[in-house]
Order: sequence, then C-alpha cells, then structure tokens
Amino acid sequence: MSLINTEVKPFTATAYHQGKFVTVSDADLRGKWSVVFFYPADFTFVCPTELGDLADHYAEFQKLGVEIYAVSTDTHFTHKAWHDTSETIRKVQFPMVADPTWTLSRNFDVLIEDAGLADRGTFVIDPEGRIQIVEITAGGIGRDAAELLRKIKAAQYVAAHPGEVCPAKWKEGEKTLAPSLDLVGKL
Repeated sequence: MSLINTEVKPFTATAYHQGKFVTVSDADLRGKWSVVFFYPADFTFVCPTELGDLADHYAEFQKLGVEIYAVSTDTHFTHKAWHDTSETIRKVQFPMVADPTWTLSRNFDVLIEDAGLADRGTFVIDPEGRIQIVEITAGGIGRDAAELLRKIKAAQYVAAHPGEVCPAKWKEGEKTLAPSLDLVGKL
C-alpha cells in the first residue's frame, strides 16, 4: 500500500540536535513542511555524502520553511559521536533522529528487518502531517539535495494552487498545467 497522502503515524524519538539530545515526535512534523530522511547507518560511506549534501543546502530548505529530520537505526549517542568526529557530519544542523527500536523505520516501511537498518527513504510531509513524496533507493545509490529541493518546490506549488500540476523537470517560475479535457492527447 502506498504511503502517499497518508498521515504520519505517532512516534516519539530522541535526536542529537545542535549539541543537545532532544525529543522529536510526530507533532513536530505538523504546521510546516518536513523531510524525513532515512539512511542505513552512521560511520558508513554513502550516508555521510548524503547528509553533507543536505547540510550544504540546509539554508535553502529553511527558506522554504522545511525542516529536515535525518533518521537511522543508530542511537542518539552514536549520532553525537559521528557528529563530533566527522568533518562532513559536523556541518549538519538539522536533527539526527535515533531509531534503535525501529519504530520510525517500520512506520515509514523502510526497515530492512534482517539487517536492523533502514533503506534510503525520503519522505516529504506537508503541514497537515500527510506524506506527499516518497522516494526509496537501493543502498548503493546516493540522493541529491538539489533534486529534493526541486520536488519540494513543486509540492508546495501544487498545494498552494489547486487545479494546477507541475510537469516533468518543472522548476520554480516555469509554466504549470491545468488538467482538463482540452489537454487529453495534446501533450
């Protein structure tokens, strides 16, 4: 079953954020756009490149009113240790959420049960707490923060402009479509 347009299930977790351990819950995902960004594990290879890319684009996400929540099945203590020892991860200013009980990974259907790790899953959640974008990639395939920003801008545009849709490769300011009988077979 698709998670698109479903509400985020209740959860409470501990995160490492700006030098502190903080509590994060499903309530934090309401009232603004959010990205829940699952990755397999701290101290690995592709994962730091992805989190570093998100960190490099974090100001752009913030300008769009988007908070990022990076999630792995590691503990919050491991997140702190990784943050303290990795030059790349030291740039991360968004919450790094711990999911050692696999609650979040199961809620978002990204748990690799036999490994105790999460797939690379990206979920964009609207201010009402509904999932608008789902992307899951294989472990060896890193994601691109710039493409995620483009998708979020499209999701925000569609949410703000009922009756309009964004075509492939749409970028902010470009023409959108208004689905109608007149367009059928003409695109």
